[in-house]
Amino acid sequence: MNITEKPKQKTVSPPGKPDHKALGHHWLIELYACDAVCLEQTAFIQSHMEEAARRTGATIVQSNFHQFSPYGVSGVVVIQESHLTIHTWPEHSYAAIDLFTCGDSIEPEKGIEYLREAFNAEKAEVQYIQRGFFRDFK
Repeated sequence: MNITEKPKQKTVSPPGKPDHKALGHHWLIELYACDAVCLEQTAFIQSHMEEAARRTGATIVQSNFHQFSPYGVSGVVVIQESHLTIHTWPEHSYAAIDLFTCGDSIEPEKGIEYLREAFNAEKAEVQYIQRGFFRDFK
């Protein structure tokens, strides 16, 4: 998928009338053929994940990252709008990233493209899923 295009949705509509709206928006980002050295560096990953959150227009609340032995990093950037998470497999040059938001105030493609470039990924796959539905009782 070209990440400058709107991601394709995998949406399961709830039963009932079509007046439901999503409570959340979930992007599953898979980065392949990344720079393996980058995927091992906790400080590098945290810095770029926080910058990606800022580029989407999100408000950062806090971050927590952990280096695994022998390799790999997991981390979360808690944003006011929800969260941005990552887990890396440097030995496979692969990173799995989730961006979950509530509302429509951010621009996810800006953060996704930034991370693809930061990790020098040759391939990015993005899936978009609407999460949680409610009825509009107006």
